[in-house]
Amino acid sequence: MTERKRTPWVVGVSGASGTPYAAAVVRGLLAGGEDVDLVVSRASRLTLLDETGIAFRDAHWRDDLAEWLGRGADGKPGTFPVPDLDAVRYWGAGDLAAGPSSGSYPVKGMLIVPASTACVAGVALGLSKDLLQRVASVTLKERRRLVVAVRETPLNGQTLKHLVALDEAGAIVLPASPAFYAGATHIQDLVDFVAGRVLDAAGVPHRLYRRWEGELGAARPRGQSGD
Repeated sequence: MTERKRTPWVVGVSGASGTPYAAAVVRGLLAGGEDVDLVVSRASRLTLLDETGIAFRDAHWRDDLAEWLGRGADGKPGTFPVPDLDAVRYWGAGDLAAGPSSGSYPVKGMLIVPASTACVAGVALGLSKDLLQRVASVTLKERRRLVVAVRETPLNGQTLKHLVALDEAGAIVLPASPAFYAGATHIQDLVDFVAGRVLDAAGVPHRLYRRWEGELGAARPRGQSGD
């Protein structure tokens, strides 16, 4: 029997606030039958600990990832069923000899979610201070799809210049900006909208949010006034 060729999406998680976005993207990729290579930066571990109480450990990444993916955006454990993690491969942030650090390693592209301004600067300047930045640099040089879900506000001029540089280099700059036309009633709906837009940019089918179909007020419950 011929073994199935594995061509994953690399998901990079930087230290910006918004770890529920990353969890929703990983869940969406796995639900869509995609393979995932995961890179969690050192700074993002502090954010994850602060936002969820989860201490992400290299030696126990499967257990910690399972707990992370099971939580809702409100931090409640057991909100989502834990997906099969056999399609996930984890690479330590300091492992610059990891597979995705080379252009010869086959991947579909990279999704950085959330992306901090420090991460944006490092990628725009072509730095490789850790595996996340190195993979982003490789993704650009190989002309693969790179989606950068920047999560910061307000944005200063220098960051805006870095984002323009990424756009000019071929990356898709996707601010983590939830929309409200989809009828959000819970924080998870807003998170899923952003995650869904990331997956849209990657060309991965999903059902994370209600799409606009040209009908005003379609997302409001029946009988609800528009006044």
